[in-house]
Amino acid sequence: MSENNIPGQIPNLLSVVIPLYREAENAPLLVQSLEKAFENIGCEYELILVDDGSDDGTGKVLEELTKTHPRLKPVYHRRNYGQSAALTAGFDAARGEWIATLDGDLQNDPADLPMMLEMLKNDEADAICGRRMDRKDKAATVTIPSMIGNWFIRRMTKVRMHDYGCALRVMRAEFAKGLTLYGELHRFIPVLLHERGARLKEVPVRHHARQFGESKYNLSKAPRVFLDLLLMFFFQRFATRPIQFFGGSGLIATGIGSVILLELLVEKLMGHNVGHRPILIIGVLAFLVGVVLISIGLCAELIVRAYYEGSGKKIYTTKIRP
Repeated sequence: MSENNIPGQIPNLLSVVIPLYREAENAPLLVQSLEKAFENIGCEYELILVDDGSDDGTGKVLEELTKTHPRLKPVYHRRNYGQSAALTAGFDAARGEWIATLDGDLQNDPADLPMMLEMLKNDEADAICGRRMDRKDKAATVTIPSMIGNWFIRRMTKVRMHDYGCALRVMRAEFAKGLTLYGELHRFIPVLLHERGARLKEVPVRHHARQFGESKYNLSKAPRVFLDLLLMFFFQRFATRPIQFFGGSGLIATGIGSVILLELLVEKLMGHNVGHRPILIIGVLAFLVGVVLISIGLCAELIVRAYYEGSGKKIYTTKIRP
């Protein structure tokens, strides 16, 4: 079975994409550990390290490393755009048939990548995702939100995994390059891959304590992650049919409002005074909210149609079989 070809893609080449932000001390050790892990990998590889606007000299460190590490191909952002943008820039620059990702803080172990790549070569899945075993994070503000977030994602999506936040992954290039990442959506890469029809597999991987620098994860990001989770929930079910979400809710609200107003109309015709009753306001409000929701659904449907028909994008993905 052969996958669709991607312009610029080089067979038997692994592209390793790593976003870096304030990792000047970790960068040299990271490159060394990657090269050591790939000594007998059985294919060519390139290291695409994306400096996401670091202000600690990470960019200068990468410049120096390129002089002695020819496989290193840095990408430099003019300012800090976030991990999602850094990953997207790395995917755009990648030329390989397979793309691997991991964090730049040395907590992921590059030695796990050859095993994951071998599984991908054997066509066991389209994306191999790591599950961090025996996590070494020191702060409860990192581990507890991660556990809660994993539980919510499992409950709200159709993707049954244990560790959605593990950055250690290997995937086919056609799926990685098809991802649209912004905001905090890098945390939902397994969900986005699933939506594109990728076969996912989760494997245990090692996890190490951070040696240098500070963790970028804290409780302040929890509300943003939760909002993006709601976005994922909407995308999974209603991205191409928003009228069913807004219209369904609108019909319920309109129905409730209509029943209330009809009952009040009957009472009014029987001679009762209904003008001072709070239920009248509730009925009118429910009816109007329903009409507004249905209108939003119709507008959203027109936008979706204009997007797909105008851009030429498809709502499906295909693969070529020999």
